[in-house]
Amino acid sequence: MHFELTRLPAASQPGGCVAVGVFASHALTPSAKLLDKASGGAITAAVKAGDMPGKPGDTLLLRGLPGVKAERVLLVGCGKAGELHEGAYQRIVATAAAAVGKLHAADAALYLTELAVAGHDEAWRVRAAVAAADHALYRFNEYKREPGKRHLKTLAFGCGGKSTKALDAALRQGMAIAAGVTLTRDLGNHPANICTPTYLADQAQALAKAHKLDIEVLDEPQMRALGMGALLAVAQGTREPPKLIVVKHLRGKAKAPPVVLVGKGVTFDSGGISIKPGAGMDEMKFDMCGAASVLGTLKAAAELDLPINLIGVIPASENLPDGKAVKPGDIVKTMAGKTVEILNTDAEGRLLLCDALTYAERFKPDVIVDIATLTGACVVALGGHAHGLLGNDQKLIDALLAAGRTAHDRAWQLPLWDDYKEQLKSPFADLPNVAGREAGTITAAAFLSAFTEKLRWAHLDIAGTAWKSGKDKSATGRPVGLLVQYLLDRVGA
Repeated sequence: MHFELTRLPAASQPGGCVAVGVFASHALTPSAKLLDKASGGAITAAVKAGDMPGKPGDTLLLRGLPGVKAERVLLVGCGKAGELHEGAYQRIVATAAAAVGKLHAADAALYLTELAVAGHDEAWRVRAAVAAADHALYRFNEYKREPGKRHLKTLAFGCGGKSTKALDAALRQGMAIAAGVTLTRDLGNHPANICTPTYLADQAQALAKAHKLDIEVLDEPQMRALGMGALLAVAQGTREPPKLIVVKHLRGKAKAPPVVLVGKGVTFDSGGISIKPGAGMDEMKFDMCGAASVLGTLKAAAELDLPINLIGVIPASENLPDGKAVKPGDIVKTMAGKTVEILNTDAEGRLLLCDALTYAERFKPDVIVDIATLTGACVVALGGHAHGLLGNDQKLIDALLAAGRTAHDRAWQLPLWDDYKEQLKSPFADLPNVAGREAGTITAAAFLSAFTEKLRWAHLDIAGTAWKSGKDKSATGRPVGLLVQYLLDRVGA
């Protein structure tokens, strides 16, 4: 999909379709008023007839309006007049994009960036519109024999008759974020028989080659030599070899400490010996979405050529039951030298992450953020709306929270008090890998905190946000928006 800005008034915009807004009060947006005037009141007539109530989600397609160059005009409901909040604005844009995407039109223009959004300027509206439109137009049809033809090739956004460097930069940022989200969604949506740890490593290699990034992929003997007993314990029950993938975007000052992102890459999670229920287990192909989001963020950073040192670390493995699989009660030694009693083999993500976090210390990071579909408890607590956020550095947490608000990819901070760490007791090892049902998201983070004592660290639990279930089952691409915004904030872009 190609995105661009258009400076033409809506009535003068040629092509397959122009989309403008109508409020529930029957008021028209500025571009809708121009179209209405050019067409001799055709839009007002449609609204007064009750064909376009103006509620969010409403659309009405008009064809062949006199005085309008475009073949079609799409009216889009915008709800109550006044300033919208971020989510409502993005849903309106997504509704319009999805509607024009179903038309037999090669190009279209959306004049919805003129809608006021509380606390945000036009540049933000352009960037958010690109991300929302691309998300709505996304399709994953790689394994369908008849995937269906996509007609829309170019989508333009009206920019009020003027274009500035800020708007051009916003368009570029929106496109880079959209590209990162698309990569993340594609990786998540592939089936686990395709998207193995080796496949993830191959995709990381392709990304590094395309954007001239540094990459290293460690195999099992190398990880064993490093003492990664926790990560390798997870991989015992699978025939697919585990990988530790390290990708470096080094565009900052030579000696500037990097930002390190660590993404959980369990390409399929059966639960191991502590096997999961069969219903919905197919969705455990999404258990590598943390890893996918790291690669998506790296792609966006590379496309924007951000002047920052950014390193992605991805521990990748399957978690399957086998005669050699790790068992409840087994004790393993981590790279940090601490021993872990594995009470539940379905709490495997933290075992991958603890060794990856220890490995990442060698980069002497300024900050480190891990991203993981870690706990069902986070889904219960926050649903699919907010990521769980915990850590040991409030300044870092505040920056991530602010980035999430700006990107409308929000997180919610949970406490990580020492009281919770008291639940992590084992009579046989330094730590157990689980601490009972209570506060499961927090105790999982408390486990990771034992391996980040030397680091400024934050943990994003994306178990509820990384994918959607049901008829619209798909990876969401979150939290790429939050992570890229955090990087943009750091470099002042």
